[in-house]
Amino acid sequence: MSTQVKICGLRSKPALEAALSAGADYVGLVFYERSPRNVTMAEARALAEIARGRAKVVALLVDPDDALLAEVAAAVQPDIIQLHGAESPERVREVAARLGRPVMKAVAVAGAADIEAARAYTGAAWRVLFDAKPMPGAADALPGGNGVSFDWQALAGLDGRLNFMLAGGLTPENVAEAIRLTKAPAVDVSSGVESRPGEKDAELIRRFISAAKTAKQTP
Repeated sequence: MSTQVKICGLRSKPALEAALSAGADYVGLVFYERSPRNVTMAEARALAEIARGRAKVVALLVDPDDALLAEVAAAVQPDIIQLHGAESPERVREVAARLGRPVMKAVAVAGAADIEAARAYTGAAWRVLFDAKPMPGAADALPGGNGVSFDWQALAGLDGRLNFMLAGGLTPENVAEAIRLTKAPAVDVSSGVESRPGEKDAELIRRFISAAKTAKQTP
């Protein structure tokens, strides 16, 4: 079975159509004002309607309160909620129960200890998304989408025991190797398919999805 692909931080219809036509399994909409990929509720609703039935719509939020969660759920009707802040396993369970949707929890990784700590989300999150920790001292770093990778060997001990998605510094050039090394069942990209922050490149999207879908998950 080929690796699933999520194209995150989509903001325009042409970029979304490029992702859908290339075979993206998930499309991500960012609700975080500091991000160059942030979308308004109206923009997100329009994009979600185009994607519905063609790919799973993922709403990315960072430490959202209940009011924002309810607003996004009502306006956009995402298939999946992605929590990209400091949400605890208890909060993840609460959000999943409140919205009646699967929740994917992002976990920042610098090394194997962070992978081990992610096991706390087993049974709470539908899937864990491993993303790279921002570089130390990066004052303008975002919770994700920084184009930074981590040592993929840190995932070696998982052995299929955790449903995960790999993110962080992935590009059309390195995603096949990342899949080969980590056996990731799914990968997520944002900055790696952009011509500049927040601006997706249709050709890079196509190349990324093609590379991921044809990659082998075993050495």
